[in-house]
Amino acid sequence: MYNIKLLNKISHAGLGEFDRSRYRIGEDVEKPDAILVRSADMHDMDIPDSVWAIARAGAGVNNIPIDRCSERGIVVFNTPGANANAVKEMVIAGLLLSSRKIVESIEWVKTLDGSGDKIPELVEKGKSSFVGPEIDGKKLGVIGLGAIGVQVANTAHSLGMEVLGYDPYISIDAAWGLSRAVKKATSLQTLYSECDYLTIHVPVTPETREMLSAESFAVMKRGMRILNFARADLVNIDDLESAINSGVVAKYVTDFPNGRNLNMPNTIVIPHLGASTPESENNCASMAARRIIAFLESGIIKNSINFPNMEEPKSCKVRLCLFHRNVPTMLSQISAFFANANINIEHLMNKSKKQYACTFIDVDQFVSDAIMDGLGKIDGMIAMRRIG
Repeated sequence: MYNIKLLNKISHAGLGEFDRSRYRIGEDVEKPDAILVRSADMHDMDIPDSVWAIARAGAGVNNIPIDRCSERGIVVFNTPGANANAVKEMVIAGLLLSSRKIVESIEWVKTLDGSGDKIPELVEKGKSSFVGPEIDGKKLGVIGLGAIGVQVANTAHSLGMEVLGYDPYISIDAAWGLSRAVKKATSLQTLYSECDYLTIHVPVTPETREMLSAESFAVMKRGMRILNFARADLVNIDDLESAINSGVVAKYVTDFPNGRNLNMPNTIVIPHLGASTPESENNCASMAARRIIAFLESGIIKNSINFPNMEEPKSCKVRLCLFHRNVPTMLSQISAFFANANINIEHLMNKSKKQYACTFIDVDQFVSDAIMDGLGKIDGMIAMRRIG
């Protein structure tokens, strides 16, 4: 029986993935094998020693202590792409909001309350203040062609836009899903200088933090409309305000409110609604549950933040999941240990992700606790798990 601890209310679609004859699920389960979480902050949490995996029902994992988990061999999963359609729809809405002054006009028309029969006449006189361009025929730059970026690019093209995409690290799966009509940009400067609209779909890393700053605004086409439904820290707020005041940026639409942007001119702030749909919550919860099930039952890792994907199915009676540092001689030490223990390795997988690595070994015989203890003494070994 596997124990799954819940830190938030999880969609029934996700909980329905678990076979209740094999899984005990709840907020108060003891000695959990895995944790299923949405937004709960785990940084100050005393994570039980029994935990092997944490799955976040969503893409962002800033509420999970990734480094601490990695040091213990706890695999952290997220659910990229599960909310892609929901976010894509919000980005398309943002395109329209940035062009047609819809928000401003709605707020203005409310001021006509009490004007009675004069309202139609006042509307006809006042509507010229809210003229805005159509998106058809305009050029959209998409930074980041992951699950969301690809859907945004394809949909924008279907709406008549010319789309330029930039992503030097595009995956094979994403490339297959991208419309051939989307043009490849060789640099960010091309997007900045040529596009009428710009949308960002990259994570915050040391390389992307405040990627939109004075340097990028300096080469932008005047009148740019920027959409940020990815992360607030991708934009330098001081430089953005200067770009808005100078007319370089005609409109900024973001899903991340803060004390600076709420009343910033030519800015539309949405209260982080990108993935706020029942469909998205169901998709994220279901994917998170499936990642936990596959790992606990078969040792399969997919969509992990801190360890490499290990997607080959279990081929023998026993699978050993070894988590260790990505240092030289680890593989030779592990192989030598099995040879000395007279255990034949039927299948071996070894992959790394930055400073951490996994070696998964399938064997067709019983592996004793003494063998597991011996493996744990290899220098650089972090954690070991036996399945079967």
